[in-house]
This record gives sequence, structure tokens and C-alpha cells, in this order.
Amino acid sequence: MDTAVNLIDPPPVDGLRARLAFWLRNDATRLLWPTRCLACDDPGLDGLDLCAACEATLPVHTHACPACALPVPEAGRPCGGCLSARPGPLTAVRAPFLSAAPLDRLLPRLKFAGDLAAGRLVAQLMAERLRDAERPQALVPVPLHRARLRRRGFDQALEIARPLGRALGLPVLDGALVRTRLTQEQSRLSAVARRRNLKDAFIARPKLPLPAHVALVDDVMTTGATLRAAAIALRRAGVERVDAWVAARVP
Repeated sequence: MDTAVNLIDPPPVDGLRARLAFWLRNDATRLLWPTRCLACDDPGLDGLDLCAACEATLPVHTHACPACALPVPEAGRPCGGCLSARPGPLTAVRAPFLSAAPLDRLLPRLKFAGDLAAGRLVAQLMAERLRDAERPQALVPVPLHRARLRRRGFDQALEIARPLGRALGLPVLDGALVRTRLTQEQSRLSAVARRRNLKDAFIARPKLPLPAHVALVDDVMTTGATLRAAAIALRRAGVERVDAWVAARVP
């Protein structure tokens, strides 16, 4: 599997500049002390809360179906399922990583432990690998239901979308989507049950102007049911193109 860097060569100057620029845009005060790896607690690389060993093992996802981000033998080629299916509400899906170590340690730190620094790191890693993506006009984080947001205290998708938007110069439309029902936890359901669970679970906020092209932002894509349900709501509200940008894809 491809890796982001090796353990010997330092990161290219352009990459280091991008990392320092990310810090300046998102949390300049953190330049005052050394970085620590959020995956293993070893000293981090310059401009990155990740050590060289963990960065070298990042599960970079280079061979992805452009329509659903499942792994495929040849980069840029659709998978068999997308070739035979009718076009869905999502135009393109970008997942820079597969759901594997160390991403499978960073994302739970954000989602279940409230470690917002992990969210900033994930956004930074995404930004470095999404600079060549076709740019939407805005980012739309996939929202939590208000009851779950009260219990958790934060929305992990928003905590990724905000620094990602700043890094790429894209506005973040927090509140563009509303989750209307407190659905069951998706991780406990089958693929069919996930789709049923999320039917009509989102609406676009009435009277809020939406651009023609947006990208939904979320942490992990498993079956894609949540993203498709959110995309349907945006398309019903008049958005012409909806992409999905997720940190990791479950194979």
C-alpha cells in the first residue's frame, strides 16, 4: 500500500510550508511548543501532530472508485456496483484514507473522546490530499440530531469541516442541513436497515441560499447511507451537484 512519506527522507519543503500554513490558519498558538503524535504519543513531525512512523503507515487510499470510494484495481475506474447502478444523489466521493491504523485510532479520539485536536489533525491530513480535488463552492458538514449533539457536546463532522475549509479557502455552511429524526446508531444496523433508518432523516434549512456545488464532509463512510440521505435533501433544495469528502472509507 502506498504511504505518505518514508521514515528516512524529510517531508518536502512545500509540504512543510503547507503544514505550517495550516497551523497559522487554524491554531497559531500551537507553534509555541513541540508537537506530539496523537496516535502513539511519540514526538511529532514539524507542523504535524503525527510522528514519522505513524505518518509512514497512513492508509493512503489511492485506488478508489470515483463514485463511492470503494477500493478498485485501477485508480479512477468505477467499481462494478457503480457501473451497473443508476446514478445516485452523489456525483463524486473522495476518501483520502482507508479505515485502518492509525486513522482508526485518531477518529475515535475525536468522535468518542472529544479530542478536538484529533479533528484538526484529520482535517490537515485531508487537506494535503484534497488539493487536487474538483472544488465545490462550499462544504456542508453532516449534522447530528440536536439531542445527540447535546449529549456529545460537539459535532465531529463540523470539527473536521471547519479547519478543512480554512485550509482550502472554502466556506463551511454549518446549519445548511438539519437532522430531523434521532435515528438509531448506524454501526449496529445492516446495509438495508441503514438505508431505511435514514429515509427522510435530513432536510435543507428553508430559505437558506445554497450554492450549485457543495461537498458533504464526514469522518467515515461505511455503506454511504448517511451521505446519500443528506445528498438527497440538498438536491431537493436545488443544489445541482453534491460530492462527499470523508476522512476514511471502510473497504
